[in-house]
Amino acid sequence: MNSPIFGLPDFFAPGVATALVLTALRVGGLLLVAPAWSAKSVPMRLRTALLVIFSVMLLPSALETANRAQLAITPATFLTETAVGFALGFAAAVVVAGAEFAGELATNTIGLSGAAIFDPVNNTQGALLASFMQLLTITLLLIAGGHILMLQAVSRSFAVMPLGAPLALDQGFLQLVKAGTTIFASGMQFAAPVIAAVLLTNLALAVLGRAAPQLQVMSLAFPLQIGIGLLTFAGSLGLVVQALGEWTTGYGLTVDSFVRAAQLAPELAGRR
Repeated sequence: MNSPIFGLPDFFAPGVATALVLTALRVGGLLLVAPAWSAKSVPMRLRTALLVIFSVMLLPSALETANRAQLAITPATFLTETAVGFALGFAAAVVVAGAEFAGELATNTIGLSGAAIFDPVNNTQGALLASFMQLLTITLLLIAGGHILMLQAVSRSFAVMPLGAPLALDQGFLQLVKAGTTIFASGMQFAAPVIAAVLLTNLALAVLGRAAPQLQVMSLAFPLQIGIGLLTFAGSLGLVVQALGEWTTGYGLTVDSFVRAAQLAPELAGRR
């Protein structure tokens, strides 16, 4: 039965209220870790309002595949739905974490580890280039419509992982742990030009110091290291932006690997 208001379901129908709570749990898991949505600078009242709005918007999609007669709010369903939303948000957070890790590596390599800057996303002090990379990645994500893409992922997840369905979360999160290795891989790739440039600079200064001991190499090393490191970072920023612009491919692969691993075969689901 549908209500006449915007085609929304009848909230007083059997099972609809339970489905709304479970949908809110899945959306809440997403908002807990998803980039932009999980920023501490977002007021809690606004985040709560978004949770309610998104849950109501996604409720029709959830009801299409849900078995209303068997829906129940239990500790198992509470954790399962929250974990599914968490996984969908974590897949996008990995991209931001990889870029932030690259900025951390570049900051320490250049020698700016003591120059902390306020992080408006987490309301903490962070490394200079790490905060820059984090804000750059979130900006690119929002420009590409990543915030909408994550909500679409939640909507499509109801088709393959209905509300209240038993899931093999241990296998699904194992795939997320494996996907987490991309944080270090992408971070090293993004920071590699800076690390290589600073390494070559230090080697050149070491050879110069041995060849001409009368030169004050140590007085030149620090400013030269910072200058070359920042120039290299600025020169490689275009390649980093291009790589981050293709984050949707990695996001889709991470989500797909989680879904495939977490889904239970029909015969196994019937035994539970």
